[in-house]
Amino acid sequence: MRISCDFDLCESNAICVGMAPDVFELDDDDYLVILQEDVSADRAEEMRQVVASCPKSALTLHE
Repeated sequence: MRISCDFDLCESNAICVGMAPDVFELDDDDYLVILQEDVSADRAEEMRQVVASCPKSALTLHE
């Protein structure tokens, strides 16, 4: 399973960072960085919730 971001849509609201700080972070310029694009299948439901929580629908989960 892989997670990706449409950085043209992303406003770096950091909701995903708060929900999964081991997967996402903001850099020094407050831009989103995906620390782990590949996530294990046992985190599928957690990642679905993160994707659904993105206010700009910038995140996509590829299962």
